[in-house]
Amino acid sequence: MKYSGILRIGFKLLVNDKSKFFALLIGITFSVFLMMQMTAMFAGILNRAYSTVTNIGASMWVMDPGVNTPTSAIPMPDYVLDAVRSMDGVNYAVPLFIGGTLVKLNSGNYQSVNVVGLDDQSLFGRPELEQGNIQDIYADNTFIVVHDAEFKKLESPKIGTSFELNDHRGTIVGIAKVASNGLNGVPTLYTTYSRATEYLPTTRFTISYILVQPKNNAEVASIKAQVTKLGYLAMTKDEFNKATANYYTYKTGIGTNILLMVVISFIIGLSISGQTFYTFILENLEKFGALKAIGAKGRELIYMILFMATVTALIGYGLGIGLVTLMITIARTNPNYAAIITFQNLGMALVMVIIIAGISSYIGIRKVLKIEPFDIFRG
Repeated sequence: MKYSGILRIGFKLLVNDKSKFFALLIGITFSVFLMMQMTAMFAGILNRAYSTVTNIGASMWVMDPGVNTPTSAIPMPDYVLDAVRSMDGVNYAVPLFIGGTLVKLNSGNYQSVNVVGLDDQSLFGRPELEQGNIQDIYADNTFIVVHDAEFKKLESPKIGTSFELNDHRGTIVGIAKVASNGLNGVPTLYTTYSRATEYLPTTRFTISYILVQPKNNAEVASIKAQVTKLGYLAMTKDEFNKATANYYTYKTGIGTNILLMVVISFIIGLSISGQTFYTFILENLEKFGALKAIGAKGRELIYMILFMATVTALIGYGLGIGLVTLMITIARTNPNYAAIITFQNLGMALVMVIIIAGISSYIGIRKVLKIEPFDIFRG
């Protein structure tokens, strides 16, 4: 390799000064740890924010245009369901009810719950059962409880456990698992659409969403246009997830707070690594001057400094990722902890580290290129 010799010298200069090398690593590692921790928490919040969409699994959702998140449904009249079912390109469409209420447990305590009412005929969107038989949901007063992080808030019910819901008796006939836990820390119960609308206080309209299965993907645009003419909104699952994420990112304080913490983490890493790298360059000026004196060109010294900064940044990046992964793994023993690491988080942290390395390198390069060999030897 053309520059292997000069790069080897740079690597030895870097690692031989152990105190500066470790200071650089600590600065970048701490910065990556903070950035990844903040963005992982935000990714976990968003993942739970659209957990309803993920768990139901419908291809398309029809809703009122004023809906911001899956749990803030605006009821629609029954004629919308009939209209959607008659549209060209629709294979089938079913209603979905989502509402909240209080249940009275056997202990006498009250607990808020989310109630999801599934289409009576198809039970489309039903969860996978860990215990029980899905057909039991058609019996009187029956509900299925989700076994997630909030399960214990219902006093860990078993099949046959009863409770009181708006002066109605409810009985657990199934325990289910879902792909994603909810965001609001509230247990979830599933039942039939007719029972949900009967047991829970509702407005004049009762349809929270209409779940649509198009005949094929080519029909999606046509269905959207037909729903828009009705004065309502149709979105695919991914579009609904993205709209929910945008709402939490731009229309609540969550996105701003996370962004601020990421910027602070970046500034901390930049200040520590930049200052330490600059000090390292100052303490080794005579060595760079000596390299110039024996014929090293400015371009070679630039490559050497870039190499030193890149090696430090990548090692610090790896240590930071490893540390945050360990911390999240430990923290997730608590099922309420929502942080997740995504490829987007990893990519963003890597870009930030490269910027830190680039700025640190620029500070060092400016100083080294100004060195005159005769000044070193004269001193």
